[in-house]
Amino acid sequence: MGESASEPNVSEANESTGRVDSTNDEATSADPRPGYFGAFGGRFVAETLVPALEELTRATHDLVSSSDFQAELSALLRDYVGRPTPLSPARRLARVIDPRGCHLSELWLKREDLCHTGAHKINNALGQVLLAKKLGKQRVIAETGAGQHGVATATACAALGLPCEVFMGALDVERQAPNVLRMQLLGATVTPVESGSRTLKDAMNEALRRWVTHVRTTHYCVGSAAGPHPYPSLVAELQRVIGDEARAALMERGAPPDAVVACIGGGSNAIGVFRAFLDDAEVALYGVEAAGEGLTARHAATLTLGQVGVLHGARSKVLMDADGQILEAHSISAGLDYPGVGPEHAALQASGRATYLAATDAEALAAALEVARSEGIIIALETAHAFAKLREIAAREAARRGRPVSLLVCVSGRGDKDLVTYQAAGLGAPPREDPVRSAVDQEAP
Repeated sequence: MGESASEPNVSEANESTGRVDSTNDEATSADPRPGYFGAFGGRFVAETLVPALEELTRATHDLVSSSDFQAELSALLRDYVGRPTPLSPARRLARVIDPRGCHLSELWLKREDLCHTGAHKINNALGQVLLAKKLGKQRVIAETGAGQHGVATATACAALGLPCEVFMGALDVERQAPNVLRMQLLGATVTPVESGSRTLKDAMNEALRRWVTHVRTTHYCVGSAAGPHPYPSLVAELQRVIGDEARAALMERGAPPDAVVACIGGGSNAIGVFRAFLDDAEVALYGVEAAGEGLTARHAATLTLGQVGVLHGARSKVLMDADGQILEAHSISAGLDYPGVGPEHAALQASGRATYLAATDAEALAAALEVARSEGIIIALETAHAFAKLREIAAREAARRGRPVSLLVCVSGRGDKDLVTYQAAGLGAPPREDPVRSAVDQEAP
């Protein structure tokens, strides 16, 4: 609470001059200006940050897109991260979800949990730290919620030889202790943030404040497809390797999926897998955000229940009250516990190209157990939200198409960091029987 969604202390910077542009509230779905996705996006920042963002915009356009940079990054992703990641069939889980095969024909998992560091975050962090080094920056700062982006940034900085400081909400420091230790082992300074709700929003606020005071020598490695232009586009492009690999692998097998599913907080793994399929009109896109405790005020369902506002430098959907004050988000998953969302997702929702659902804490926990017991994969709590809605999505798409459908799910990260939460929720109890047999028996006439 106490933070305004209109952020009166910042301004919309003109792309060429950095001056306030009073016409920017008129953005429409046809808005052609750089940094906008329809009516969403833009650059609402303190004037101090404009030169750094302009530098980053030029570098994104000229350097990141260059063949030399792409070749160097591709080699790092291959030899250091372990790309391409596998595309795994989930046949047992498909039978648990749909024992009779009425709705679901195939279920494919894009295994970002098998990346070095255990999540998709390394794709973006490695690209940004490589870019920072080429720009001559002396240090890198980052924010983190679940700790995966912090670990990824600390890893990339250690590998490429740059100092790293990670801002993390004090509450997240407590509930993600293993990732805090990982960051420290990798040489990063972890700075707990005690303000506000002590979660991801507050960590991002503090990182922005630090960047303002060290803007010439420091690169701010934003972890999600959010923030001021050019971050949403930069992060999306660095993460689109997820969707590009998955689409190529599925096309080798004959056809794209009927629907793509991913969890969404800020939205980097989701936009990373969505982008490769945006031009495939017949491929439905589903993002699943955090409904928290359900029909209460304790949730992080920004796209489902939020309003248009400005947060962390961009216009998007935001959780706020009638006075424009930012509301505290809640999710059992630290990585989804954020009251905003990347502007490209807000635009995809507004255009109808993507559909966004919300899963509760309880649904996510149940889905995590289901995946572990049927496929032998312990997924992150963030990822579990996507799996929690597979029955609904399969039924919806099968009804629309008149046949069983194939689904592609992005497994954004592994669940090592969430083991304490899983234990506290009682997920470690021994099973009574095989989940596939149980599901089939329940469906038997």
